[in-house]
Amino acid sequence: MKENTVLKEVLEWIYCIIIAVVLALCIRYFVGTPTIVKQPSMYPTLVQDERLWLNRWGRTTKQMPERGDIITFEAPSANFLSEEDIEKNGPVAIYTNEPTNFFSKFIYNVLEIGKTSYIKRVVALPGEHVEIKEGKVFINGEELEENYLQDGVVTDISKGVLSDFTVPENYIFAIGDNRSQSTDCRAFGCIPLEKVESTVAFRFWPLNKFGHVD
Repeated sequence: MKENTVLKEVLEWIYCIIIAVVLALCIRYFVGTPTIVKQPSMYPTLVQDERLWLNRWGRTTKQMPERGDIITFEAPSANFLSEEDIEKNGPVAIYTNEPTNFFSKFIYNVLEIGKTSYIKRVVALPGEHVEIKEGKVFINGEELEENYLQDGVVTDISKGVLSDFTVPENYIFAIGDNRSQSTDCRAFGCIPLEKVESTVAFRFWPLNKFGHVD
């Protein structure tokens, strides 16, 4: 009788742990998750080792990011487009290392094991014409106001090949604020909306910078 009681308690604990793990994974994938800034590409807006809370509800509801949003997205398979790639597929990022079965998709997309993500700022939306010239970004012929950049920052194509193009439907164009230290859509092409993982909701560490990130 006592052994049955112990077994029942053990099974109840196992069930509770399984439910807790499933709930945690669902919240992380569908709602939001914390992350750590690991690269300098968004400096000075974001500094390495800062902690952020990412909002993933937009991905769940298939909501279009807005211009100026800081987003995370799955890193493309190739960091640089060639002229041949652009002629063949347009100014879009290349993704070739897609998982093929349910288990590998779960490991890669939900547990995010072996997955690399980038964090950049959205500067152009589907259907918009982008020009990078004179050290600045122009959207549909008008200079983009980028008050979040440090004084003297120049936007050029030294980090890529895209300078005059139209963002395809269901894609966005994103660049790092630290333009000279960011490998971004200028190099690897526009990101498909399905690869956008989250938007930055707020910074929670360090505490003296707690709050919304512009």
